[in-house]
Amino acid sequence: MTDADIRRQIREDEDVIPEVTDDVLERARWHPAPKKTPISFRVDPDVLAYFKAKGSGYQSRMNAALRAVMDAERARRG
Repeated sequence: MTDADIRRQIREDEDVIPEVTDDVLERARWHPAPKKTPISFRVDPDVLAYFKAKGSGYQSRMNAALRAVMDAERARRG
C-alpha cells in the first residue's frame, strides 16, 4: 500500500483515523490516566472466577463493569 493509497482511504472512509502529521503531533498533549485507589472488597467466588477466567487484567475488567453501571445510572438520572 502506498502513501497515496493511505491518504485516499483516510479521505474516503470516515472510520479511518486521520493521518498523523507533524502538526497533529505538535498539538498533541498527554493526559495521564487518573490514579486508581486500592481497595479491598468481597465478591462471590463465581463472580471472581468469571472475571479471572478471561485472563490477566481481571481487576481492570471489574472496574470497567462497575463504571458501566455507574454511567448507566447517571444517564438514567439525567
